[in-house]
Amino acid sequence: MASILEKVLRVGEGRVLRRLENYAKAINALEEDFSHLTDDELKNETVTLRERYSAGESLDDLLPEAFAAVREASTRTLGLRHFDVQLMGGAALHLGNIAEMKTGEGKTLVATTAAYLNAITSRGVHVITVNDYLASYQSELMGRVFRALGMTTGCILSGQTPPQRREMYEADITYGTNNEFGFDYLRDNMAWQASDMVQRGHYFAIVDEVDSILIDEARTPLIISGPASGEANRWFTEFASLAKRLVPDEDFEVDEKKRTIGVLEPGIEKVEDYLGIDNLYESANTPLISFLNNAIKANALFKKDKDYVVMNGEVLIVDEHTGRILMGRRYNEGIHQAIEAKEGVAVKAENQTLATVTLQNYFRLYKKISGMTGTAETEAAEFMSTYKLGVVSIPTNKPMQRIDQSDLIYKNEEAKFNQVVEDIVVRHEKGQPVLVGTTSVEKSEYLSRLLAKKGVRHEVLNAKNHAREAAIVAQAGRLGSVTVATNMAGRGTDVMLGGNAEFIAVADMNAKGLSPVETPEEYETAWDEVFTAVKATVHEEAEKVIAAGGLYVLGTERHESRRIDNQLRGRSGRQGDPGESRFYLSLTDDLMRLFNAGAAESLMGRQGVPEDMAIESKVVSRAIRSAQSQVEGRNAEIRKNVLKYDDVLNRQREAIYGDRRHILEGDDLHERTQKFLENVIDEVLDVHTGEGNGDDWDFDAMWVELKTLYPVGLTIDEVVSEAGDKGRINRDFMRREILSDAKMAYKRREESLGSPAMRELERRVVLSVIDRRWRDHLYEMDYLKDGIGLRAMAQRDPLVEYQREGFAMFQQMMGQIREETVGFLFNLDVEVSQGPGAVAAPIVAAKGLAPADQADTKLSYTAPSDSGGVEVRNQRGQIQQAATDRARRVATEASAPESAADAAPAQRGAFGQKDEQAAPVNRAERRQQGKNK
Repeated sequence: MASILEKVLRVGEGRVLRRLENYAKAINALEEDFSHLTDDELKNETVTLRERYSAGESLDDLLPEAFAAVREASTRTLGLRHFDVQLMGGAALHLGNIAEMKTGEGKTLVATTAAYLNAITSRGVHVITVNDYLASYQSELMGRVFRALGMTTGCILSGQTPPQRREMYEADITYGTNNEFGFDYLRDNMAWQASDMVQRGHYFAIVDEVDSILIDEARTPLIISGPASGEANRWFTEFASLAKRLVPDEDFEVDEKKRTIGVLEPGIEKVEDYLGIDNLYESANTPLISFLNNAIKANALFKKDKDYVVMNGEVLIVDEHTGRILMGRRYNEGIHQAIEAKEGVAVKAENQTLATVTLQNYFRLYKKISGMTGTAETEAAEFMSTYKLGVVSIPTNKPMQRIDQSDLIYKNEEAKFNQVVEDIVVRHEKGQPVLVGTTSVEKSEYLSRLLAKKGVRHEVLNAKNHAREAAIVAQAGRLGSVTVATNMAGRGTDVMLGGNAEFIAVADMNAKGLSPVETPEEYETAWDEVFTAVKATVHEEAEKVIAAGGLYVLGTERHESRRIDNQLRGRSGRQGDPGESRFYLSLTDDLMRLFNAGAAESLMGRQGVPEDMAIESKVVSRAIRSAQSQVEGRNAEIRKNVLKYDDVLNRQREAIYGDRRHILEGDDLHERTQKFLENVIDEVLDVHTGEGNGDDWDFDAMWVELKTLYPVGLTIDEVVSEAGDKGRINRDFMRREILSDAKMAYKRREESLGSPAMRELERRVVLSVIDRRWRDHLYEMDYLKDGIGLRAMAQRDPLVEYQREGFAMFQQMMGQIREETVGFLFNLDVEVSQGPGAVAAPIVAAKGLAPADQADTKLSYTAPSDSGGVEVRNQRGQIQQAATDRARRVATEASAPESAADAAPAQRGAFGQKDEQAAPVNRAERRQQGKNK
């Protein structure tokens, strides 16, 4: 189905390419005119273009002149002239598409044209990269082009202060990672003052490596969390010990393909005996089920030195796509704590979610988004359905000369790696550079040991030395070099034959103490000489590498995703260079093992293939393609599901954040608080008046509740006296009397504090209550989502149920916000002092109301990784090892499934709670049911 949709999406591609080619011709026609401009005249083009835009011309009209200006500025500052295909790529970005350009086609330079054109609007352009290193490197290098045109650039990096970040966002073009942009959005919606906000809107975004950011990382949301109370962590250790006593296939079953486990009846009985409880599945014990599942998953699904390593008493995740150790990242949903307990290291505390957004919904905030990648074709349908982004394949500047050899399949891994080493030795001896891709740290180190035995000098790029990754990858195309890398390590850095001249030149400039930011004039003066010298050296070496056959890319295993395989292959054959690629596989590789390579095994068995002999078989190739399609389909379904559920929360988030923004921007809250007062009194009357008249009502209970909200000035006798007798009191009369009394009390409160102080108190109270209730709501929604899948057993659509109950919970939260706000405004013990300056707003302090300037020093920032883990940093941007899993409320009041009327109540809960609800079935009944079956 997906392939049919992809074909449909590509029907109009020829028309788009013709339009892009016409743009390139128009830009080329202007090249000579722009080459004759002085530097000052070139810089003044920006002023002219902005004036034309203000006068009503569209960006499409200005595109040829803007692109021609960027090309000329780049030629003068960097010595790099945009090829026609790069201009076409830039135009595709401006039109809101994904430009699919092969590796080495200069995507970083492509982004400059679209970024400059859209920055003419003065609304800010965001260029999103995959890591801080690339954001910093690209903003410095490309910033030289923009400065030559009179535009400013900024770079958002972890650890920057709010004033620094605000300054970066004020720049015309701002570089940064998706995590940093997303967290700034969330932080802005937690701000107490409009002046604390740093972003200035979401106009246009260019996403580099768009498939990595919008596809690979879209399964895990960005989360800001803070410390949560509770002693749940001791249960991780308890269940880690228990899980080791459970026997696979007897007490529990494992599905490695789906990464799930299921506890069987004997296992449940063992757990109940160990914990001394009667029924694991009664409502009082609900929290224990997730501890049990996580403990079993930690033992059965997460392997040491493959999925994670233990270093210095900490569990560190290994990225499945790049093989790097993900410092500071943690698995979510309590899995990381379960692994810590399994390995006997300190279990870090869970945190509570304070704000969260998925990457899909963050990027939907932009008026226009675009992206670049070398491998988007396989996900074209998903880009269109989720982000309304078309994929345009841009032709290569020079014809592709890389030879992609067919896969070689061996019976086992040992035979495969022996042949890999032999192949590398042969290539190395003739001077051909080799880049080897492995799927894990373990396998890269195993291959490294085999190469060392053969005396082959090589670089290993994996989790344990990634600090040098860009430098190593940049030099992987040098004569005779051998680089063993875990999959896509160093992505974003070009492998150029003979070495990356630009990278070497920048390193030389830095060694001389020159910086394009700190010393821009000296940098520009020295650049040409340094770059020319480096280019000459690199060119000479590149000729020798070409003679040896170009870069040879060798994959030691197929990845779950075809796209990752294509990315590895794409390292070779850039800009028309010769190159070669090949994958070596074995029947024991994870992909083959998980997705049934029985057909291939029987084929090799029938033919009596020796251990060290490879086969090239269409049967195996089909099996691999089928396995990869299954994984890609499963992952796409997960992303679609994440988005469906987050869309429910997103509508609520937009309502709350929109409300907060209006408050911060100066909305008069007096009218709103008066409306809150009316609503809250109506709710009290709804509870206590109901049908009939005053003769039927409990006035004492009504007055008790009213006194918790405001200082009631009326007595019951006064109300009855005013009406004549209780029988003549109806709801409208009651509402009028109480509301009048409440508004008079509010007026007295305002007179005692002063109007300016009352306005500030209203603002502070409303913000504080909204924030606290929103945090609790996120908690509740998270908990609801965890269990909603069970509704399918009752023939109900879980998503529809989630929407219905989520809406009811949101309405309930809004009622709580109104009630709490009214109670705080009347009952807080407030101190008012005058702020500095004659016209400064008063400073309002109240017990129970957090100071507006209080720094959130204990917040954690959780972001997605390719492996499903999460990167965690503190407020200062430092990587921390504190827990980042979203805390789960101890569900002491969780509703149990409906049960038979005579089911016995639980004897005790795992946390010692009183539980009045009936257990669904007790242990003896469950066993009897099993026998009856």
